[in-house]
Amino acid sequence: MTPFKLTDEFLAEIEQLIENKKDSTLESLLEEVHYADIAEVINELNQEEATYLIKLLESDKTSDVLTELDEDVREGILNNLSAKEIAKELEELDTDDAADIIGELPQDIVQKVISEITDKEHAKDIVDLLRYDEDSAGGLMAKELVKVKDTWNVLACVKEMREQAENVTRVHSIYVVDEEDVLMGRLSLKDLLTASSTAKVKDIYIPKVDSVNVNEDAEEVAKIMSKYDLEAIPVIDEIGRLVGRITIDDIVDVIKEEAEKDYQLAAGISQDVEADDSIWELTRARLPWLILGLFGGLGAAGIMGGFEDMISKHAILFYFTPLIAAMAGNVGVQSSAIIVQGLANDDLKGSVGNRLIKEMLLALLNGLILAAILLLFTWFWKGDFLTALAISLSLIAVIVVAGFIGTFTPLFLNKRGIDPAIATGPFITTSNDIFGILIYFWIAKLVLGI
Repeated sequence: MTPFKLTDEFLAEIEQLIENKKDSTLESLLEEVHYADIAEVINELNQEEATYLIKLLESDKTSDVLTELDEDVREGILNNLSAKEIAKELEELDTDDAADIIGELPQDIVQKVISEITDKEHAKDIVDLLRYDEDSAGGLMAKELVKVKDTWNVLACVKEMREQAENVTRVHSIYVVDEEDVLMGRLSLKDLLTASSTAKVKDIYIPKVDSVNVNEDAEEVAKIMSKYDLEAIPVIDEIGRLVGRITIDDIVDVIKEEAEKDYQLAAGISQDVEADDSIWELTRARLPWLILGLFGGLGAAGIMGGFEDMISKHAILFYFTPLIAAMAGNVGVQSSAIIVQGLANDDLKGSVGNRLIKEMLLALLNGLILAAILLLFTWFWKGDFLTALAISLSLIAVIVVAGFIGTFTPLFLNKRGIDPAIATGPFITTSNDIFGILIYFWIAKLVLGI
């Protein structure tokens, strides 16, 4: 299968066909195109064209298209659809995807859409999912699954599974429950096929099964599924009843969203924004950290002003100020990035004290190597060993302190329940700039005896 590639020519053809209302040609052209690729096309159309295409194609395809669209594009399309048309799309989706879409609708529209869903059991499941926080296991799970009672025999089990599987897109696991729907384990397809038709499920099921509570944080669910290489995981309520399942595609979305959020925080963007957002929204997301950087720069300038006499006598110190600030920022970001990654992957082992000692020893080793190079360079360049020594010793101290700050800050933020990714952005570079310059001139003053 050749990967789909959206070209200007293909997009222009789609737009022309929509303008001329060549419905049959459009349907034929998009018949074999994957729904994710159709979503890519629709993302590039204007709102009127996008709505036209959604209304034209069959709901069994456009329902999946809606889940793949950019949020603002989907919002525009849904605003142009009637409650009945939206309900028709939702009936084709699994309950988790349907709940995600209906959760984006204005509250006054939600009830109208739900009342238009003809499958009342499907509507009930969607309403049930809307009760949960979107960042919890309940907010991620789908109601569609295959479950069997432990008291059934194999023959009855197979019959019930056939009926249930009609509503399930992919059957990852067969879950075993008791008469109260309490999760007891899972059923191996191999054991089911090889067992006698009169054998009881309770005699052949596997009692060990990983599960998560309905209120478990989405990130924790992602960690569990990643650790144990699970394609799906059952979700239970407070008394152990099976209420749904989470599949790997939903977890991939969680990991992707979390990575995007952390990347933006690391870059000094405090809100979830995209390149296509308005200038005002982008400004609101970026400006707070830029203001922090501005005040940090003013603080650094004030510190340098306090050493004005020393700088006037040893102008060479001024030349190396950007180097010291840059090295402090770089080391701080490196240290914090490793810690943040370890926290995200749950890989950090040992005590905080041991972690700090390790990072400071690493910073000291790096500092000694870099300082030796700087000492030789400055000495040969200016022929002043004492000044070269002052700059080099300052660099060692700055790197060690930056390593400490870069390690301690994300650990401290994590303990306080704050996203540690914030420590890899302008916060850490600004603080290290200030401390770095202060340490630089203070040590230089001591060594040069000024």
